[in-house]
Formats: sequence, structure tokens, C-alpha cells
Amino acid sequence: MDEAFPFEGKILVSDLQGPVTANDNARELTSAIVENGDRFFQAVRRYERALSSVTRKEGVKPGDTLRLILPFLKAYGATDSSLLRFSRESMRVVPGADKAMRFAQELMSSFIVSTSYEHYMGAACDLIGFPFENTFCTRLSMDMLEMEDWEVETLQNLAREIVRLPLLEVPDGASGVRDLGPDDRLVLRRLDEIFWTEMTDLSSYQLVSQVNPVGGDEKATSVVEICKRMSVPLEDCMYVGDGETDARILQVVKRSGGLAVAFNGNLPALREAEVGVVSDNAIVTSILAELFYRGGRDGALEVLEDWSLEGLRGNGGVHEYLLREFARTFPSGMPTVRRLDKGSLPFIHKESVGMREVVRGYADL
Repeated sequence: MDEAFPFEGKILVSDLQGPVTANDNARELTSAIVENGDRFFQAVRRYERALSSVTRKEGVKPGDTLRLILPFLKAYGATDSSLLRFSRESMRVVPGADKAMRFAQELMSSFIVSTSYEHYMGAACDLIGFPFENTFCTRLSMDMLEMEDWEVETLQNLAREIVRLPLLEVPDGASGVRDLGPDDRLVLRRLDEIFWTEMTDLSSYQLVSQVNPVGGDEKATSVVEICKRMSVPLEDCMYVGDGETDARILQVVKRSGGLAVAFNGNLPALREAEVGVVSDNAIVTSILAELFYRGGRDGALEVLEDWSLEGLRGNGGVHEYLLREFARTFPSGMPTVRRLDKGSLPFIHKESVGMREVVRGYADL
């Protein structure tokens, strides 16, 4: 993001997977190339979440699953070209998201900030016609190293062992290892040995030590940097996210007076957002973007007090063409869009869980 951008005023920043695309790219990639890959990915993801939220291991954060799986992807033959090819062939765009991002670019400077690997980000940008230079993502070169046969065999054997281990179960509210069951503590100890002792001397471990996924703090830093470079205050930023790595920047934008939107969000995102959207079509993002562009945060929130087609028309903040398209998209009734508070959060969360499974194909994202 080294060049000057043409628009001044307000900006829109969106996560990629969830609000724009429907994939869980890292999970799907792992499932496709690693033996018992979906189970393996779930095991590593649960382990990462235990490290970041329960044991609070230094240097581990939400999103680090994307670096922990890299040596194993390499051992099963992943290359930069295969990651790009898989991303292109498996890409699923949330209905209406390509139009929403193009529409947003006509109104204001728009950016995408994502934990996704750069291969997936590039494939998505090509498909939806979004400028790659307006993105932040996890930089990665799979071809940076060669792996000898003995290391391939070592990692494949470790992957098989990880798959055989029980999946970690972390109780709600767990704050330390003592809150885990005895079997889970044993699993945690064995995974610690694998990732932080047995693998550290492997040449492929540099993929773990050198790759830095764009997690929650990195997303927040990226958005703050965008605002500084654009000379736009955070109150003039609209952020759309859906997951745990979006929680921090949703909180920052909300506290700064911007518009923080959770699109089919999980609980961490919903807790920090100000607006909850439950929809199978991203035209809602277009509606909110135009309302924000014309009236800022207050203008968007005002419409939610009468969230209806008649209310939108009466407000006058949305172009009639977009309203007609909106009505055609939802002929049976309005999608759920509500201001989030203690009263609405449980309702929105329940709806979001179901919609995430419908749109993305997984209930446990």
C-alpha cells in the first residue's frame, strides 16, 4: 500500500472470508492434501485456541493455525503454484459480495484485511475485480525451502499421530490448564512436545517461526495504518468482519465512533461489533456502506430503528436502484440487521450460527 489512493473522506475495510468469500481456505486446503486432513486441521485449530485463550502461550495468537500447519502442508506436497491453483478452483463468493465491493469502491476508498494466505487473497481479488494493492494478508512462500525425504516422513508420521489424538475440549470460561479434563491435559502436553520441541530442528520449522499470520492485532494495526495514510480518522471508517481475529478492530472502530459491523459473526465478533447482520447475501453491505458514506455512523444506526424497505425509502440515504435490487434479493422479507446490545446479542448470535453454516458450510468456524 505504497501509493496514494484517489478518494478522501470515509473508507470501508472488510475481512475476506465470511463477508466476501464463503471458504475456509486453510481448512479446505488441508483437507484436500493432508491424510485425514479435516480432522488434522480441527486438531491443530483447537490446539491453537487452547494456547491463545487458556495457556496464553507467549507469541501465539488467534489465527496462528495458519503457520502451525505449514510444515505439514509442505510435507504433503504443497507449493506456491498449487496453493494458488487450489484457491482459484475452490473459490466461493458470498452472493452479492462482488457487487458490494465494487459498489463500495465507487463511494469511498476500500480495503480488505485478512488472515488468509496471499495466494487465496490474490485469487479472490482476481475473481471479484478488487485491487490487490489495497489488501493486507498473510505473506508466505512455500517454495522458499526444500525438504528431504526423511523430514517428509517425520512430518507425515507426526500428522498421523495428531489425527489419532482425541480432539481437545476446552470448557467455556476455562482460564488455565487446571480447568481442562485430565485427558485433555495429556493431549495438550503431547501437542506441546510436537510443536515446540520435536519439530524445532526441522528445516521446515522456519515456516512456523518466520510466517506471521495477520491475526487480531495485525488487523487492528493495518486498519489504523490505512487511516493514517489516508488522513482519515477512525470515526470515518466502516469495518465489516465475522470472526475472532476481527474482534479487536471491531472494538477499536466502535470505540472511535466508526461503524463496526459483524456479518454472520461468531460470538467474539458480535460482542465487539455495534451492528449485527444475518444474511445469505452481501447486498446488505452495500446498503450499510451507502448509509455510512452519506450519514456516517449515526446515519446508519438511525435506519436500524425502522429497518424496513419503507424505512429505507423514507430515509433517502440509499439510491433507488439499490433499493430495487435489495427488494428483488429479499422478496419474502428483510434480512436481520440490528444494533447489538445485551438484549439483542443472544438472538443475533443464534441466527448467525445457523447462517454461517448455510453460507460457509461449517458450523464450527
